[in-house]
Amino acid sequence: MTRYVAFLRGINVGGHHKVPMAELRKVLEGVGFCDVKTLLASGNVMFEAEKQSANALSRKIEDTLEKKFGFQIGTIVLTGSGLEKMVKSEPFKGIKVGPQTRLYSTFLSAKPKSNLKVPYASADRSFRILDVTSTAVFSVLDLSKTQTTDAMQIVEKEFGKNVTTRNWNTVLKMVGH
Repeated sequence: MTRYVAFLRGINVGGHHKVPMAELRKVLEGVGFCDVKTLLASGNVMFEAEKQSANALSRKIEDTLEKKFGFQIGTIVLTGSGLEKMVKSEPFKGIKVGPQTRLYSTFLSAKPKSNLKVPYASADRSFRILDVTSTAVFSVLDLSKTQTTDAMQIVEKEFGKNVTTRNWNTVLKMVGH
């Protein structure tokens, strides 16, 4: 069995696309996944399954959840070891974090085709993209420099809508589980 993590896009946000975590765990166990755990209610899942491609697992989860909940839920799957490797790479090394600083990892469903020059900074330097890999975009948002930002619109414009973003603290907690 291989350890995987799945990031579900757009569930339990603003009262839309409600997916109870206990029910999500039960559904995923029903398709043969083992040791299914969730973190927070925003669609962070850890599980074990027979070794297979991340794309095959994503499709299986998406199809299963659409049948169960009646709406599409974009899903991005990584191996647990891949997520650990991402964390060990320290993508935010050297970033001074204060109360107004947010560190984000945007997970990609496919290798990026963006021509964005990285590192990237918005005009007011409130939003920066530090690095882009084949599976993620690492960005920093400084709320002390702006009260509104188009950060996620910038990410979606450059990397497509089939992405999902997590606070880096959530990613660290997933590796710790």
